[in-house]
Formats: sequence, C-alpha cells, structure tokens
Amino acid sequence: MSAHALDVSGAAEFERQVLEESRRRPVVVDFWAPWCGPCRSLKPILEKLAEEYGGKFLLVKVNADDNGELAGRYGVRGIPAVKAFSQGRMVDEFSGALPEPAVREFLDRLVPKPAELLRAKAGELLQRGDAAGALAALAEAAKLDPANEWVRVDAAAIMLDMGELAEAQRLLQEVRLDDTRVAQLRSRLEFAQSAASGENAESLASRISQNADDLEARLKLAKILVAAQDYVGAMEQMLEVVRRNRSFGDEAGRKALLSVFNLLGPAHPLVAEYRRKLASALN
Repeated sequence: MSAHALDVSGAAEFERQVLEESRRRPVVVDFWAPWCGPCRSLKPILEKLAEEYGGKFLLVKVNADDNGELAGRYGVRGIPAVKAFSQGRMVDEFSGALPEPAVREFLDRLVPKPAELLRAKAGELLQRGDAAGALAALAEAAKLDPANEWVRVDAAAIMLDMGELAEAQRLLQEVRLDDTRVAQLRSRLEFAQSAASGENAESLASRISQNADDLEARLKLAKILVAAQDYVGAMEQMLEVVRRNRSFGDEAGRKALLSVFNLLGPAHPLVAEYRRKLASALN
C-alpha cells in the first residue's frame, strides 16, 4: 500500500482518515466497486497522481458496495464518484472516468500552490505576533506567483496594522479584485489616512471634555478610533454628532456611520445594533 493512498471501510475509519486528515491536507475519496469497468480505468490514474504529488493530498478508496451508508451520505449516485475534502467538509467532486489531464486539473484546484502555502505560513506567523516574518513569507510568495493579488492584499493588511499607510496604499492600488475584504481594507485605509493628518486622540478628547458640542473634534476622534479598530468608540462619537446636530457638516455623522457599516459588512453584529441606534437618533 502506498504512503499516499489507502483503502477505507466504515464510518469510524472514514471520520479519522478522511474528515480529520482533511484538516491537515486535502483528501480525495474514490468511491468504486469491483464490477465497475470505468472504476478500473480511473483507479490507476488516481494512484499514479497520488504518488506524483508526493503527499500533497491523500487518496482514499472506498468500496461503495461494502459502504452503502457512506456512499448515500455523500450523494454517490453512480460510480466512479470522486469527492474532495478539505477542513472536514466536501469541497469538490466529479463523476465518471475522466482522462488524466482532467483529473490533474481537478487536483490542481484542490492542492494548495506553493504561494498559497506561504500565505498560510504568513497567517500563522502573524497570529504568533511575528509581522516581520509574515511579510517575509508574503514577499517570497509574491516572487513565486506575481499574479496572485491575494498576496498583496495580505501584505497591505499587515502594513495597515503597522501604520505604514503609504505602503498599504501602494499595495492596494495594484489590486483589481472585486471583494468585500479588499473594499473593507480600502475603507480602513481612508479612515487611517484622515486620522493621520490631524490632531491626536488625546488633544481631541480634551477638546470634547471642554466643549461637548465640539462636533468637529468628535468626528476627528471617531476617525482615529476607526483606524485603531475601536469601532464601538468610533460609532458612539458619530452617533453623538447625529444626536446633537444631525445636519452638521452635511450630515457628516450619519455618513460616517454608514461608511463604518460598509467597512464592517452587513453580517457584523455591531452593524445591526448601530443601525437601530442611528434610526432612533434620526427619529
């Protein structure tokens, strides 16, 4: 038996060798049967590629006749049926005996490319507080795959967290992705650039303590708080602007709140809460 391919039978073994293993690397499951001619054509292709890819994925073979419950659970209606698993769930599939180039294309979609592995490494380094190491990993990823815009997005996010606004802007200017995360980073960058061009938080807080109706100071402080990702503090300042003078600065308080809603995204729990507060302040 190959180190990169094995036979599995039963739900408990499937849980361990497929679902649990897929959290470490992709797992490709071949549902087959001894009587199936196309299965005999596909099996050697999968085994050959499992060896060629050298452990980048695990090939698991499941006899559908002996494991009807598993086959039914994963929607096997005809064989051969190939199901790909990652992070404990099925992520892709195909049916029938595809030729080797098509199987290879299927695997290439599944198996992380070297640049993606470096992106994952950068994420792990960042979680451990090693921003410099994360940036070095992303720089290496950019060399391997210059067209990968997500590498630049990841680097821009780190630069933004570090306060390197000019570099974050340069990286984001090179990105053409139409994606929520990119839009949110651009919004954060705009708030950070606005905050960096004015007074610091301490002086603005002092102005507000001396004059609670200093709405300009409240808005400036709110932008600094957004840049620092203190969204509750920022939105409270914006709400106070609306409560004290909703028309101030051409409704600057309301518009600033809407910008933060867009930054956080509709699924963020703070958005629903502060939409209600804004509606109450406007009524």
